[in-house]
Amino acid sequence: MTPYVVDLNAIRAAAARIEGRVHRTPVLTCATLDALAGRSLFFKAEHLQKVGAFKFRGALNAVARLSDTAAAAGVVTHSSGNHAQALALAARLRGIPAWIVMPHTASAAKRAAVEGYGGRIVLCAPTLADREATAERIRAETGATLIPPFDHPDVIAGQGTIALELLEQVPDLEAVVVAVGGGGLISGIALALREAAPHVRVIGAEPALADDAAASKSSGVRQPQRTPKSIADGLLTSLGEYTWPVVRDLVERVVLVEEQEIVDAMRLVFERMKQVIETSAAVPLAAVLRPEFRDAVDARRVALVLCGGNADLDRLPWRTPTA
Repeated sequence: MTPYVVDLNAIRAAAARIEGRVHRTPVLTCATLDALAGRSLFFKAEHLQKVGAFKFRGALNAVARLSDTAAAAGVVTHSSGNHAQALALAARLRGIPAWIVMPHTASAAKRAAVEGYGGRIVLCAPTLADREATAERIRAETGATLIPPFDHPDVIAGQGTIALELLEQVPDLEAVVVAVGGGGLISGIALALREAAPHVRVIGAEPALADDAAASKSSGVRQPQRTPKSIADGLLTSLGEYTWPVVRDLVERVVLVEEQEIVDAMRLVFERMKQVIETSAAVPLAAVLRPEFRDAVDARRVALVLCGGNADLDRLPWRTPTA
């Protein structure tokens, strides 16, 4: 088989490593949404994971994999989102420092959350170049290990543990729909299913205003993001060196959705399922409800990953402009 960055053994090892320290999140159902989609939907509730997102799985696995010597020097990353909180908590649980590089434009709420988990925030200019340079400076000064948000073998393996749980929780599963940002989540899931359940189809969902994965699939060459503007702010990163080959080879298709479709799907989950999710988590449902999905995917039992629940309740998108 084609070699990828992790295999099923690595994902099973990650599951054993993080067992008891992450939530085994439930699978939720909703008859109203089943009727709208014309199929049975199973929502993997990663918005109920620790730190409110699936990111804790990968961060915890990566921190747990460090040798005692490496761990003593701590970890560093650059993130203003869920990975920042996840790495800060994973480091605190191991009793090591975590430096989190965040743009000075990050919201006070995000900074407070990272600090609440024990992260040492270092502010920088709101550009990717400055974030990377600041993280590299801290790594050089402290000897800390860089744990990136998605393009890292141990992070990908940790995210793949979601697929192992889904296979146990949903009998006769036929397809999984996953939002695509940097690709760590969908890569881990696809790599687990490739060996454990190759009949289960893996389908990506992406905002049309942040369509690098779809463009990459279409061209066969990894494409960078081109000034993404989607309200699904967790999906604005580009595919990485490790995640792109998995998306290229193992993801059946990437369905693009419009901004209003994301808002409508998010509101459906709030109103019909009584679940608080963030905009990125609504993208898979928006994809499943599109006529394109209904026509192209004949799977009857479909899982959707609700990837995070860290919504800004003061700026719910149906109350503010979407663009």
